[in-house]
Amino acid sequence: MRKSILIILAVVLCACGNKYQYIPKDIDPVEVEIVRFDIAQLAVNPDSALRDIRQLYADYEEFMPMYVEGILRIPTEDTTYLCEMYARFLTDTVMGFRQTNALVKERFANVDSLQHALNTGFSRLHYLYPDWDIPQKVYLYVSGFNSSIMYYGDMMGVGVDMYLGSDYPYYNQVVYNYQKHTMCKEFVVGDLLNMYIAYNISYNSKYNRLLEQMIFRGKQMFLLSELLPDLPAWEVIGYTKEQWQWCERYERAIWNRIMSKKDLFKTESMLLNSYMNDGPFTSEISQESPGRLGLWVGWRIVESYMRNNESVTIQQLISEGDAQKILEQSIYKP
Repeated sequence: MRKSILIILAVVLCACGNKYQYIPKDIDPVEVEIVRFDIAQLAVNPDSALRDIRQLYADYEEFMPMYVEGILRIPTEDTTYLCEMYARFLTDTVMGFRQTNALVKERFANVDSLQHALNTGFSRLHYLYPDWDIPQKVYLYVSGFNSSIMYYGDMMGVGVDMYLGSDYPYYNQVVYNYQKHTMCKEFVVGDLLNMYIAYNISYNSKYNRLLEQMIFRGKQMFLLSELLPDLPAWEVIGYTKEQWQWCERYERAIWNRIMSKKDLFKTESMLLNSYMNDGPFTSEISQESPGRLGLWVGWRIVESYMRNNESVTIQQLISEGDAQKILEQSIYKP
């Protein structure tokens, strides 16, 4: 990935309190086109699948091969199998594909709010990192429950069948209960930006302790929250409001447990996975806790660091590879 040029930004104190505005309100807008590949693919007629699929290849010559190989995992030259599979995909009611396709048309009939949030998020990101290649197009597609977010080269896409609402019954056969909370339309843009950030910001520490992973992911969350200023913090991280409140209530106890066990400086993969990966809870802390508590604590440390170091810009924060320095200068004391 291209190294970004650091741009020094003025840090402006908001009149509303001790919250710093790193991105002004008046910035040059970025327009990201939403391409409705989902509408085109669901218009394929099972009785004329070969003709219609060939038309998809003609109309979406860049995206269609990537979709077939990357999402459906079918060789592009195997059009016979692709036609057979597509016909089943359009008509199946056992796995719920036909019902899902109908609901996609209903839930994503209007994408105006999605378009607005997408433009806002990438406009703010472009202001911070003007040398980054902002995607020109975001494709909406139906994945057959195979994919949420796709990022390939300069193309990004959203498997809209994975965002039909946490109560959608067919999700019970493809994901765990704890994963369903964020499978809603409101989380699409956050997931897109999160994926983009993850691909463009490299892990640049020579250590692989829990501390480094917490601070690295915490910096990403801090940036993401600045790109989505209208979202409450629990939606940025993908928690419920109740999960976020649990973390706030027990923040001191969480930190004391991490410190008493000296987990910050451990590198065992099982421990790192427990703190950083999604799950029904964070086993190193409590079965009452939400998953990914290492990410939550890392974000809190980074927030404290930025509050106590007012001259630091977001670019300087992101490029700072010394996690120990961030921890010490954060003066984090829950």
